[in-house]
Parts: sequence; C-alpha cells; structure tokens
Amino acid sequence: MEELNEPVRIPITDVIDLHSIPARDVKPVVEEYLMQAHQLGFKILRIIHGRGIGVQREIVRSVLARTPFVQSFGDAPAEAGGWGATIVTLR
Repeated sequence: MEELNEPVRIPITDVIDLHSIPARDVKPVVEEYLMQAHQLGFKILRIIHGRGIGVQREIVRSVLARTPFVQSFGDAPAEAGGWGATIVTLR
C-alpha cells in the first residue's frame, strides 16, 4: 500500500494537465512545475487548467504573475485549449 505522505512524481514536459490535481494543491504543484521546467531549460509551456468557472485559471495566473522567470502568459490558441489552457513563455 502506498504511503499517503509520499510525493507523486510527475514527469516534467512542456505540458501539464491540472485536471487530476485537487484545487487545494494547484498552487504548490504549479510553483514546483515552473521551477523544474525552468531548470530543465523549457522556454514555452502549456498549463491545462480547464474552463469550468475559472478558479484554477486564476490560481495558475496568480502564480505566473509573481514568478520572476516568467516572461509572459496568455490564453492558448483555440486548437491548444483556448481559455482552458495558458501558454507561458519563460525567460
């Protein structure tokens, strides 16, 4: 049986889908994802937060707005999720 306190390891790619992340964990998951992606040298990321009522989108964007190595962010193009995903450019 898996220990409940063990962190879940998620492979770092240029896309993260937050649908399976509980709302209470979105902020720390996005913060850690950004740090790891930056360390790995990614320049463009796509964070899929879904459309819903916009709660996860606001959490994601508040983290992005205060992350020093984030150059810019905005809605993904329609074919990449539209306003249900955010495209991030890292410095």
